[in-house]
Amino acid sequence: MKLKHSGVIFDLDGTLVDTLEDIAVSMNRALASRGFPELPSKEFLGKIGWGIKQLAWLSLPEDGKEAADLVALDAAHFYAEKPFIHSRIYPGILELLGSLKARKIKTAVLTNKPDPVAQKVIGALFPHDSFDYVRGEIKGGSRKPDPSCVWDLAVDLDLTPASIIFAGDSEIDMETAISSGCFPLGVSWGYRSSETLIKAGAKRIIDEASELMLFFD
Repeated sequence: MKLKHSGVIFDLDGTLVDTLEDIAVSMNRALASRGFPELPSKEFLGKIGWGIKQLAWLSLPEDGKEAADLVALDAAHFYAEKPFIHSRIYPGILELLGSLKARKIKTAVLTNKPDPVAQKVIGALFPHDSFDYVRGEIKGGSRKPDPSCVWDLAVDLDLTPASIIFAGDSEIDMETAISSGCFPLGVSWGYRSSETLIKAGAKRIIDEASELMLFFD
């Protein structure tokens, strides 16, 4: 399948970078500071993707939901302090980005992380100018799955949504891709199963980063 003169918008957590352990450490520190039980890292897998407030809500016991905002604030503070201690780029991602750049294919990152933290993580783990744009959640701005955040990026990239592949590991990413008119591409190495991605509307699933280049060859 050829997509000429197009681009790729990548999700961050679970797609470009395995951030699970850093997120788990920060959330568990916040939970413990408020007197709630900590969770094994793997229990956060299905909770990541909607943003820190929803993650806090999903991580609390039923009788503690009213503290979600406080836990979220604490976790966001802790995470912003140390967002990439354990985080690692997934295998093949750097090589993929090099191939995309060589083909002059435009790239962007769209995440529901707060924008300053997203910039910090990308800046620390990736070479300079790895992406044309990196965009996280900005107060008062749209966030996934709102399609307007994709449309804004498409304008910046000077591309139509129909010419953009949206690559992600979660149902939120697939919903965002479909609602904005992008091609929904699931990655199997992240935090959701391939079955979940297909059910959410992924048109294709790739198992290795290099497979994305098949869409341009």
